[in-house]
Amino acid sequence: MSTDIVVIGGGAAGMMAALTAAEKGAEVLLLERNQKVGRKLYITGKGRCNLTNNCTSPEVIAHVPCNGRFLTSSVTRFPPAEVMAFFEGLGVALKTERGSRVFPQSDKAADVIDALFNRLRRTGVDIVEDRATDVLTEGGRVAAVRGEHGRYRCKAVILATGGISYPLTGSTGDGYRMAQALGHTVVPPKPSLVPLISPDPACARMQGLSLRNVGVRVKNQKGKVLFEEQGEMLFTHFGLSGPLILSASAHMRDYEKEHYTVWIDLKPALDEKTLDERLVREFGSGSNRSFHNALTALLPRLMIPVMVERSGIAPELPVNSVTRQQRRRLLELMKNFPVEVSGPRPVADAIVTSGGIKVGEVDPKSMASKKVSGLYFAGEILDVDAYTGGFNLQIAWATGRAAGEAAALAVGEYMDWEDWDEL
Repeated sequence: MSTDIVVIGGGAAGMMAALTAAEKGAEVLLLERNQKVGRKLYITGKGRCNLTNNCTSPEVIAHVPCNGRFLTSSVTRFPPAEVMAFFEGLGVALKTERGSRVFPQSDKAADVIDALFNRLRRTGVDIVEDRATDVLTEGGRVAAVRGEHGRYRCKAVILATGGISYPLTGSTGDGYRMAQALGHTVVPPKPSLVPLISPDPACARMQGLSLRNVGVRVKNQKGKVLFEEQGEMLFTHFGLSGPLILSASAHMRDYEKEHYTVWIDLKPALDEKTLDERLVREFGSGSNRSFHNALTALLPRLMIPVMVERSGIAPELPVNSVTRQQRRRLLELMKNFPVEVSGPRPVADAIVTSGGIKVGEVDPKSMASKKVSGLYFAGEILDVDAYTGGFNLQIAWATGRAAGEAAALAVGEYMDWEDWDEL
């Protein structure tokens, strides 16, 4: 089977690359190992698909902690405003929520996937269910892709296989292996936007407790604040999870040299003076109550035994006997509840992968390989990853668009298939 371009990977970047190349006049074949394209998109944004962030291109780059400058060209040429216009042009009505996060109005990731799938069909992209195993070259140029069920001759290949996070969606690192076989360097993949492991037994005791409207601050061993934000988090049997923790994890990248602590503010809307006045009122409203019973109006049920233990106040102590010093200790814990972190969960549990194809070996304007003619990259397979908020999908759309445009332009300049047969 022969075609102009083979796109390997039917995720966000791969679909964007395929339909862009097809719109530019190229004959495109999209290889996807799953029965349906866009499988990982189904789980983004808790199934709602946070497809971009309603901000400027420089703001996108500012939210990419690793190799952000590499993305300047692609993101500038396909910024969030144009991404939003693109999806609205496909009939997906959008809305912007807290933090400038952009979602479909329906809150259904399936609507985004269906719109992309229909666009692929309209542009004539041939979608084939097959797992690519090798990219073959002749004379230093891409010549074909070998899959488990066929061989696909082509003039260009776009590798958009993702990282190694959520392997059940098809992200199993195949692209890394194929790129390395072609001489590319792969920066060792690590988890990013991932739950955190804690040695603190209190986490398991509070397993399943979800905290809303709390503040989280991450500090390293020198006391430097690396992350600070308000939102939701969750205690688990292994440690911490939830939106706030996933965001925080992207700022915690060197567990071999650094020691991190998560500090939780349970009452971020109250300053210390106001919170102390609240404690005085609560303790004064029923002075004969025991200390642990008095906390029911202040803390979630699962957290009360832990807070009592850490405060050092006897659980049965009448609240009218709680001293100012003891009350101060409780206040400090409510404003700064510490949880030590020993590391991230495995990369398979991460939303995105940090690491991938070394960007110095890729042209930032075209996403073309500097080592193999006709080879392009797009999306998470590259060594770029961003914070939460729609930025990682913005990277996928922008790099997919850049790769698709460049590959279509390149194959248009190649010789006819009659000449190609002689290679």
